Amino acid sequence: MEVFTAEGFGRVLVLRLDPGDLLLESVAEAVASEGFESAAVVSGIGTLDRCYLHAVTTTGYPPLEQHLVWEDVPLELLSLKGVVAGGEPHLHAVVSDARSAYGGHVERGCRVLYLAEIVVAELRGLKLARVRDERGILRLKQIKNT
Repeated sequence: MEVFTAEGFGRVLVLRLDPGDLLLESVAEAVASEGFESAAVVSGIGTLDRCYLHAVTTTGYPPLEQHLVWEDVPLELLSLKGVVAGGEPHLHAVVSDARSAYGGHVERGCRVLYLAEIVVAELRGLKLARVRDERGILRLKQIKNT
Protein backbone atom coordinates (compact mmCIF):
# COMPACT_ATOMS: atom_id res chain seq x y z
CA MET A 1 0.00 0.00 0.00
CA GLU A 2 1.08 3.55 -0.66
CA VAL A 3 -0.51 6.64 0.84
CA PHE A 4 -0.52 9.98 -0.97
CA THR A 5 -1.26 13.17 0.95
CA ALA A 6 -2.79 16.27 -0.60
CA GLU A 7 -2.69 19.67 1.07
CA GLY A 8 -6.47 19.84 0.72
CA PHE A 9 -9.06 20.58 -1.88
CA GLY A 10 -8.50 23.43 -4.28
CA ARG A 11 -11.07 24.57 -6.79
CA VAL A 12 -14.27 22.58 -7.12
CA LEU A 13 -16.02 22.11 -10.45
CA VAL A 14 -19.75 21.48 -10.60
CA LEU A 15 -20.65 20.20 -14.05
CA ARG A 16 -24.12 20.27 -15.55
CA LEU A 17 -24.33 17.90 -18.49
CA ASP A 18 -27.21 18.27 -20.90
CA PRO A 19 -28.99 15.78 -23.19
CA GLY A 20 -26.54 14.26 -25.64
CA ASP A 21 -23.40 15.22 -23.71
CA LEU A 22 -20.85 12.45 -23.29
CA LEU A 23 -20.07 11.56 -19.68
CA LEU A 24 -16.38 10.63 -19.54
CA GLU A 25 -15.44 12.95 -22.37
CA SER A 26 -17.14 15.93 -20.66
CA VAL A 27 -15.32 15.30 -17.37
CA ALA A 28 -12.01 14.98 -19.25
CA GLU A 29 -12.69 18.22 -21.15
CA ALA A 30 -13.60 20.12 -17.98
CA VAL A 31 -10.54 19.02 -15.99
CA ALA A 32 -8.28 19.79 -18.98
CA SER A 33 -9.77 23.24 -19.50
CA GLU A 34 -9.29 24.05 -15.80
CA GLY A 35 -5.79 22.53 -15.67
CA PHE A 36 -6.62 19.92 -13.01
CA GLU A 37 -3.69 17.46 -12.83
CA SER A 38 -4.99 15.57 -9.79
CA ALA A 39 -8.57 15.57 -8.55
CA ALA A 40 -11.33 13.48 -7.04
CA VAL A 41 -14.71 12.98 -8.68
CA VAL A 42 -16.75 13.06 -5.51
CA SER A 43 -20.32 12.94 -6.81
CA GLY A 44 -22.19 12.18 -9.98
CA ILE A 45 -25.86 11.50 -10.66
CA GLY A 46 -28.15 11.69 -13.65
CA THR A 47 -29.68 9.69 -16.49
CA LEU A 48 -28.12 7.98 -19.50
CA ASP A 49 -29.51 6.54 -22.71
CA ARG A 50 -26.25 4.94 -23.79
CA CYS A 51 -23.76 3.38 -21.40
CA TYR A 52 -20.60 1.32 -21.75
CA LEU A 53 -19.00 -0.21 -18.65
CA HIS A 54 -16.53 -3.00 -18.11
CA ALA A 55 -16.05 -5.17 -15.03
CA VAL A 56 -13.51 -7.84 -14.13
CA THR A 57 -14.71 -11.44 -14.25
CA THR A 58 -11.66 -13.32 -12.91
CA THR A 59 -9.28 -13.11 -9.97
CA GLY A 60 -6.15 -14.08 -11.89
CA TYR A 61 -3.74 -12.23 -14.15
CA PRO A 62 -4.19 -10.91 -16.66
CA PRO A 63 -7.66 -9.78 -15.59
CA LEU A 64 -10.47 -10.77 -17.92
CA GLU A 65 -13.26 -8.26 -18.40
CA GLN A 66 -16.92 -8.36 -19.29
CA HIS A 67 -18.24 -5.43 -21.33
CA LEU A 68 -21.70 -4.19 -20.39
CA VAL A 69 -23.51 -2.30 -23.14
CA TRP A 70 -26.81 -0.41 -23.16
CA GLU A 71 -27.92 1.55 -26.22
CA ASP A 72 -31.20 3.45 -26.45
CA VAL A 73 -32.11 2.22 -22.95
CA PRO A 74 -33.07 4.63 -20.15
CA LEU A 75 -30.72 4.25 -17.17
CA GLU A 76 -30.37 6.06 -13.87
CA LEU A 77 -26.81 7.11 -13.07
CA LEU A 78 -26.89 6.38 -9.35
CA SER A 79 -23.25 7.06 -8.55
CA LEU A 80 -20.14 8.29 -10.34
CA LYS A 81 -16.80 8.37 -8.51
CA GLY A 82 -13.16 8.40 -9.48
CA VAL A 83 -9.70 9.86 -9.48
CA VAL A 84 -8.06 12.19 -11.96
CA ALA A 85 -4.32 11.50 -12.31
CA GLY A 86 -2.11 13.19 -14.86
CA GLY A 87 -5.22 15.00 -16.06
CA GLU A 88 -6.93 11.71 -17.00
CA PRO A 89 -10.15 10.69 -15.24
CA HIS A 90 -10.60 7.06 -14.14
CA LEU A 91 -14.27 6.72 -13.28
CA HIS A 92 -16.55 3.98 -11.98
CA ALA A 93 -20.32 4.13 -12.02
CA VAL A 94 -23.41 2.39 -10.72
CA VAL A 95 -26.35 2.51 -13.11
CA SER A 96 -29.79 0.93 -12.93
CA ASP A 97 -32.68 0.06 -15.17
CA ALA A 98 -36.20 -0.65 -13.91
CA ARG A 99 -35.11 -4.04 -12.46
CA SER A 100 -31.42 -4.16 -11.58
CA ALA A 101 -28.31 -2.17 -10.79
CA TYR A 102 -24.94 -2.64 -12.47
CA GLY A 103 -21.50 -1.26 -11.79
CA GLY A 104 -18.16 -0.99 -13.46
CA HIS A 105 -15.46 1.08 -15.10
CA VAL A 106 -16.84 3.89 -17.29
CA GLU A 107 -15.90 3.72 -20.98
CA ARG A 108 -16.03 6.46 -23.59
CA GLY A 109 -19.38 7.02 -25.32
CA CYS A 110 -21.78 7.06 -22.33
CA ARG A 111 -24.44 9.61 -23.27
CA VAL A 112 -26.63 11.78 -21.05
CA LEU A 113 -30.39 11.27 -21.48
CA TYR A 114 -31.96 14.15 -19.51
CA LEU A 115 -29.24 15.51 -17.23
CA ALA A 116 -26.16 14.72 -15.21
CA GLU A 117 -24.60 16.61 -12.31
CA ILE A 118 -20.99 15.94 -11.39
CA VAL A 119 -18.68 17.42 -8.74
CA VAL A 120 -14.90 17.34 -9.23
CA ALA A 121 -12.57 18.56 -6.45
CA GLU A 122 -8.99 19.54 -7.25
CA LEU A 123 -6.32 18.00 -4.99
CA ARG A 124 -3.85 20.70 -3.96
CA GLY A 125 -0.15 19.93 -3.56
CA LEU A 126 -0.40 16.41 -4.98
CA LYS A 127 0.68 15.33 -8.45
CA LEU A 128 -0.54 11.85 -9.37
CA ALA A 129 0.09 9.69 -12.42
CA ARG A 130 -0.81 6.15 -13.42
CA VAL A 131 2.12 3.83 -14.08
CA ARG A 132 1.82 0.30 -15.46
CA ASP A 133 3.22 -2.33 -13.05
CA GLU A 134 4.93 -5.62 -13.90
CA ARG A 135 1.53 -7.32 -14.30
CA GLY A 136 0.20 -4.67 -16.65
CA ILE A 137 -2.06 -2.93 -14.12
CA LEU A 138 -2.12 0.87 -14.10
CA ARG A 139 -1.41 1.97 -10.53
CA LEU A 140 -1.43 5.41 -8.93
CA LYS A 141 1.98 6.92 -8.23
CA GLN A 142 2.92 10.25 -6.76
CA ILE A 143 5.14 12.39 -8.95
CA LYS A 144 7.63 14.30 -6.82
CA ASN A 145 8.29 17.91 -7.65
CA THR A 146 11.87 18.48 -8.77
